[in-house]
Amino acid sequence: MNALPAGEAAAPVVSAQGVGKRYGPTVALSDVSLTVHPGESHALVGRNGAGKSTLVSILTGLSKTDTGSVSFAGQPAPPLSQREAWKQHVACVYQHSTVIPQLTVAENLFLNRQSGKRFMISWSRLRRQARDLLDSWSVNVDVDTPAGELSVEDRQFVEIARALSYGARFIVLDEPTAQLDSQAIERLFDRMRELQAAGVTFLFISHHLHEVYEVCQAVTVLRDARHIVTAPVAELGRAQLVDAMTGEQGGLSVRDAASRDPLPDSTAEALVVEGLAGEGFDGVSFKLRQGEVLGLAGSNASGKHQVAETLYGLRKPSAGTITVGGRPLRPGDVPAALRAGLGCVPRDRHNQGLVLEQSIADNATMTIMDRLGPAGIASPRARNASAARAVVDYGIVTAGPEQPVSSLSGGNQQKVVLARALASDPSVVVLINPTAGVDVKSKEALLAVVDRVRAEGKAVLIVSDELDDLRLSDRVLVLRAGLVVAEHRAGWTDGDLVADIEGVELDA
Repeated sequence: MNALPAGEAAAPVVSAQGVGKRYGPTVALSDVSLTVHPGESHALVGRNGAGKSTLVSILTGLSKTDTGSVSFAGQPAPPLSQREAWKQHVACVYQHSTVIPQLTVAENLFLNRQSGKRFMISWSRLRRQARDLLDSWSVNVDVDTPAGELSVEDRQFVEIARALSYGARFIVLDEPTAQLDSQAIERLFDRMRELQAAGVTFLFISHHLHEVYEVCQAVTVLRDARHIVTAPVAELGRAQLVDAMTGEQGGLSVRDAASRDPLPDSTAEALVVEGLAGEGFDGVSFKLRQGEVLGLAGSNASGKHQVAETLYGLRKPSAGTITVGGRPLRPGDVPAALRAGLGCVPRDRHNQGLVLEQSIADNATMTIMDRLGPAGIASPRARNASAARAVVDYGIVTAGPEQPVSSLSGGNQQKVVLARALASDPSVVVLINPTAGVDVKSKEALLAVVDRVRAEGKAVLIVSDELDDLRLSDRVLVLRAGLVVAEHRAGWTDGDLVADIEGVELDA
């Protein structure tokens, strides 16, 4: 990189000044400014609905500002119609991959840019160009592998390399760690640091605030569609950051199970799992009592998600038994699990938990249609009354029960999923990553509901990558390589739990 003359500062990689955006009566952004300097990782944080997605759509040329301006390296942003020009300035790697799974890595990297003569693609040249591109950015992926067979981590690296191949040196990472385990996250952060040293700049969006402090140098906070603060990360403590995001003091309030009175020994068992085995796990056994919260912790490769999905019938076990309320549960049968008294918040709310084009009322009542009318046909009045109660009970911020869930923020979508899981009044609730991708206050509201249903006598199983989620647990079982390797009672320390998850021994 060429040195600048003494006293001359480099122009910002991107500068948004006084940006405003409305969708009808809704103010999505109001006089928001953002400046990102060359070679830094700049965090963009805020609660769901704060305006982050709208700002990203403007910075990447997918939406036009109503007011204000955007510039790259001191030059005005291209017109929206000039997509190729935008690609030379900025790219976004989204939480949900945009690669085409049926195409190879090479084909994805140079889609619509294949070289050849007379409309014929030179496959050998395409593979060579792809290999050279990946090698230049130290991405170790086979160019002939179908993209759908790559890990989430490798798909992200391929998307970053594709963006860099257009000439962009400003990359937006939108919740990049949401589907990665701790080791993959560390590898991502190492690559980010290497790319920064090579002149790449990142805008990093995450709800995991500890990641902001680990990998970013500056942070901008949005709240209620407005710019609140921009500061060096080193000068903004976590409590201050949460206060800026929420407009309240005190940060995340999670009730630790260690502060609760223990359950009486006579408390009945709600769920008994014995010798359960399946894809990715083996010999898992535990008992869960009424009014008890049990946590399952481990890396994404530990088998914890597969165990939870097997309990709810999304997977069929190869061995073992599941007993609910003293009765055997037929394996691999979701309707049977529902009838037996299980409720579930699945791992992926978009693909497993919601019908996005349908309304809040449709989604919140789909597990209880047989209770709202004869032959499963519910009257609109009964359906809307049930949905209206859910809106109030779970604090869903909405214009009304008929609003499509696709238009809700992530936190409110997750509240709809939880409302549906609890609508049938289950005796056992299985929660898989219940607060993934939601803001601080939505997380607090969701965990408060979990604590409430526990107090009502329901048994709760929480499977999560988030330590804050697991603090509600009376016990936490740690899985590693498909086996239960440790149990921690309420009051555990972060260090002890993480050490067991990672399989390392702490110094005495």
